[in-house]
Amino acid sequence: MLSINHQTVSLASKGIQALLLSTALAVITAHSAVAKNSDTPIHFAKGAITSTTTGKLSPNEDEHWYRFQAGSSQYAVINILPLAGTAETANVGVLHMPNGTQDGTKGGIIYQGCLPTTGDYRLRIARNLMATQGKTAGYKIETMILPKYASQSLCK
Repeated sequence: MLSINHQTVSLASKGIQALLLSTALAVITAHSAVAKNSDTPIHFAKGAITSTTTGKLSPNEDEHWYRFQAGSSQYAVINILPLAGTAETANVGVLHMPNGTQDGTKGGIIYQGCLPTTGDYRLRIARNLMATQGKTAGYKIETMILPKYASQSLCK
């Protein structure tokens, strides 16, 4: 009888663990969906291959998120520049790809190359926390995405 109770306790414990894990995954998924929905879209005018976006991080903000859609094997260049009239520059950019990879660096051209997959790309713009004085940090993002026909020779 003791082994049956032990099995029952063990099964209950495993059930609770599974419930906790599924709840944690649901919370993470919901948080990720909310985060993606709050991203600022990067818009391209009809027929345009470039878009310029400006923004500012207030002293209590560390990052802003943007999103755009693109296809695999499209050639892209993303450049971060200072924004005139702001005390600091948010110069860290990281491109999060639909396949889970990411690429980026500090300032200037933060991504240049062929996009790996089709889907929603997320761009994180942040201040360099090691080189900030906590003032308003401005930035200008120049995004260029070539159409597939113009990307073919670059993405071979």
